[in-house]
Amino acid sequence: MLLTLTTTHRPATDLGHLLVKHPDRVQSFDLPAGTAHVLYPEAAEQRCTAALLVEVDPLKLGGGRGRGRAQVATPDSFTLGRYVNDRPYAASSLLSSALAKVFRSALRGESRDRPELAATAIPLEVRVPVLRCRGGAELAVRVFAPLGWTATASPIPLDEAYPEWGDSRYVDLTLTGTLRLADALNHLYVLLPVLDDAKHYWVAPDEVDKLLRAGAGWLADHPERDLITRRYLAHRRALAGAALARLAELRLADEPPADDSVEQTGPPEEKDEKRASLAVRRRAAVLAALRDSGATRVLDLGCGGGALLTALVADRRLTEIVGTDVSGQALALAARRLRLDRLPERQRDRIKLWQSALTYRDDRLRGYDAAVLMEVIEHVDPPRLPALEDAVFGHARPATVVVTTPNAEYNVRYEGLGAGRFRHADHRFEWTRAEFAAWVERVATAHGYTATLAGVGDDDPEVGSPTQLAVLTRKEETA
Repeated sequence: MLLTLTTTHRPATDLGHLLVKHPDRVQSFDLPAGTAHVLYPEAAEQRCTAALLVEVDPLKLGGGRGRGRAQVATPDSFTLGRYVNDRPYAASSLLSSALAKVFRSALRGESRDRPELAATAIPLEVRVPVLRCRGGAELAVRVFAPLGWTATASPIPLDEAYPEWGDSRYVDLTLTGTLRLADALNHLYVLLPVLDDAKHYWVAPDEVDKLLRAGAGWLADHPERDLITRRYLAHRRALAGAALARLAELRLADEPPADDSVEQTGPPEEKDEKRASLAVRRRAAVLAALRDSGATRVLDLGCGGGALLTALVADRRLTEIVGTDVSGQALALAARRLRLDRLPERQRDRIKLWQSALTYRDDRLRGYDAAVLMEVIEHVDPPRLPALEDAVFGHARPATVVVTTPNAEYNVRYEGLGAGRFRHADHRFEWTRAEFAAWVERVATAHGYTATLAGVGDDDPEVGSPTQLAVLTRKEETA
């Protein structure tokens, strides 16, 4: 089976640096079911093509059983089906597995020699000349087109000499577009076995994590999300359900949380005044906590559309400001809100916008003075909170973490907010002051922080302030 990847970015031979495969050599890699070869049919400054050729050994493919071993999966059932099939010739999960092994660093978006290029969208053309596609050419276009590709899937006839026999179940797939190489490879890693719909290995629970890693930033909002998830997980209902639940969580986190979304009664101008007042006071409280901490390098985790980022940018003491969000759409909104394309270069260099999910460890987030989780944690399903705690407090470990969240006790002061209702449709929980204090104490104790609590907004003697704020400061670590 064959896949070719072409670029006209100049110098096009930089593709070798991105793939970490030299254009002047043929390189081979052992696979559980055969051998993968990487070679370059053309390598010039104007145009460069890398080819991944996978040779499948039918004996290896048919001989193994159990997790991690190659074993054929095909809808055709007959005695020699494990040995006589299309697996050596048509793109499938075998090709996807080869991509993961051979281009591991490129899939992660890493390049020691060309880091800037690895983060840049470049012109790409991908061709898979024989792809088994259950659902036909139209499905191939449906799954790739929403990702920025111009997709052409040409059905392959059963026999060119007998056109009346019609088309086979295979297509010749060509994709063209301007994308990051890492994004292109992750699209292929997920979607090739989805279109084939017959994985060659046992699908274990860890496949859910693989799917979410490879689908980060695009799968949650894909119009064919459900089909992709079910097929990738080999129609295992429990695994697909778990994956779709986590994707739904990501979709909810994609939308910038409203600063205060309670449906209040009264004239519109009164509602806007109340909403803006609390939002402004909340941001002011966060900025004051950051000033008190002495931070100069700050993370806005779950930045959404950039409401806090604009205030951070205005603070000249901050030398580096990073906004992260799982949603590329939210980050694009933040970039527009900050007018990054119009800022002077010196100003623009202070600001970074990164796509990142708070429930996964991200090495880029380590080493910062402070991080802010402003109106974020309540948008995370409670079972996923330990993952957030580990990613932020255990792995990133900023010196200071500022957290704000609604005070559930204050909800009785909002007209029209009935019992048991949350302030925002996306909230998964809202904590009382005691519940928030208990969570903060547990996280601080577990990860070596001290904590102080405060309220934001008018303080009600019975129910407290509408917003709760915690400042967690990392204890000095001794050798």
